[in-house]
Amino acid sequence: MPFVAIFLIYKYRRRHLAMDKNVEEFLQAHSHFFPIRYSYLNIKKITRNFKHKLGEGGYGSVYKGTLKSGNEVAIKILKQSKAHGQDFISEVATIGRIHHINIVQLIGFCFEGSKQALVYDLMTNGSLDKHIFAKEGDKFLDYMKIYEIALGIARGIEYLHRGCDMQILHFDIKPHNILLDKNFIPKVSDFGLAKLYPTDHSIVSLTAARGTLGYIAPELFYKSIGDVSYKVDVYSFGMLLMEMASRRNNINANVERSSQIYFPLWVYDQFGEGTSVEMEEVVEEERKVIKKMIIVALWCIQLNPDHRPPMNKVLEMLEGDIGKLHMPPKPLIYPPDVS
Repeated sequence: MPFVAIFLIYKYRRRHLAMDKNVEEFLQAHSHFFPIRYSYLNIKKITRNFKHKLGEGGYGSVYKGTLKSGNEVAIKILKQSKAHGQDFISEVATIGRIHHINIVQLIGFCFEGSKQALVYDLMTNGSLDKHIFAKEGDKFLDYMKIYEIALGIARGIEYLHRGCDMQILHFDIKPHNILLDKNFIPKVSDFGLAKLYPTDHSIVSLTAARGTLGYIAPELFYKSIGDVSYKVDVYSFGMLLMEMASRRNNINANVERSSQIYFPLWVYDQFGEGTSVEMEEVVEEERKVIKKMIIVALWCIQLNPDHRPPMNKVLEMLEGDIGKLHMPPKPLIYPPDVS
């Protein structure tokens, strides 16, 4: 028994050493693409020995820090990766090459074996979910501000799809991954699930579904629907946009009626009947904006990927005249051939 335990420990350490070596080789080979590399000692100094914790998630913990320049940063300390460093490489390789007002800026990173960290500009207003689902108080946002944020998110995703030398699919667009700076400018963040593809690849290959329940495009589950492409991000954005317009989470275990369980269908029915989705105490201009956001969102979450607009068209629809928009077909829960 002791021999078996020793062998397993040896095998575990050898596998992780190999993983660390692969990541290190990758970082060394592509260092000219990446931002500043910090030592773990630097990270401890910047965070004052991890004094101010901002949050925690499945990925690890986030701490507030201050650089020598005085700039405040958010430092994500990653948990031991189960994907052989794949999430870490995905984030550094993807976000390290992007410079856009609506994409979170990666300032630097740390990689010392199991000690892995990512250094970002501090987003003082936190994540979007804390604002769109807030009913009152300091975090409440009016609909015109929500609309501006939606436009910024759309521009960020459109840049990922068409603005870089590689096509970047995020695969995890959701309110928690949209950060807001001091001026409420939205930044798409968390590229741990992102994939890079040549710009001429309209179809991508995946071995398993990726993303967050409630925002995952159906073609990632049902191959009969269509091929996996950048339209998966369009779908996720549609679900996010619908949440922003209705101020409701798309997954709500405490719904009043069973008809509300499938969120897009409930929104469609409410909207089609002329019933307010979340339009109490709004002025006419806000009412038009909410209507526009819902129509665009319903187009984005069409079951067939071919029926969803690309992000440049989504932007055009959001920025354009609501009179030129028409309602899409009623959203389906699953393909007709699936019982």
